[in-house]
Amino acid sequence: MFSSPFCKRSRPLALHEPASTGGRARFLLKATSAGRPVPQAFFVKGERPRTHSGKKKTMKTNTNSVLDTELQNRTAQRIGNKLQRIDFARRNRNRGLPTSSLLRLIQREAPDFWELAEVVGRWVWIQFDGKQPNQITAALSELGFHWNRRRQVWQHPCGHLGTSANYDPRRRYGSYFPADHQAA
Repeated sequence: MFSSPFCKRSRPLALHEPASTGGRARFLLKATSAGRPVPQAFFVKGERPRTHSGKKKTMKTNTNSVLDTELQNRTAQRIGNKLQRIDFARRNRNRGLPTSSLLRLIQREAPDFWELAEVVGRWVWIQFDGKQPNQITAALSELGFHWNRRRQVWQHPCGHLGTSANYDPRRRYGSYFPADHQAA
């Protein structure tokens, strides 16, 4: 029996009896077949238990009003910037080209990239100051280049695929700009 100088209760406190609620709603307890109490909640019709939902809620906007402003949501941005098609068969053929053949291809088909091409070991790198438009990235991709996020350059393996290096390839293998050598 529970006894306290502050509580004047004549009989023991049972688990199935509600104690003083202090103005809050209480759950009724239900006994299982083993005799253990289980909390049972009563819900009002239409009310659901409040649990965290994993779905992200998105804000619905009118596309017309979004197009009038310069700030656009992701969907509106993609409508204006259609990605160019890439010929992946040509890309795969170009990725296997040796360095000399790739340099001739760049000089013939993409002279704007010729001035930026840097030969690092057996690979060819092209580096820009900022993000390039979709037309340039599609052209580089079709020539067989891929973006290296860590070094912030477009790289072409020239048929020599390898693992990522933790050192600076320019120091280990040396580098040169073929446009400078041709002019000299």
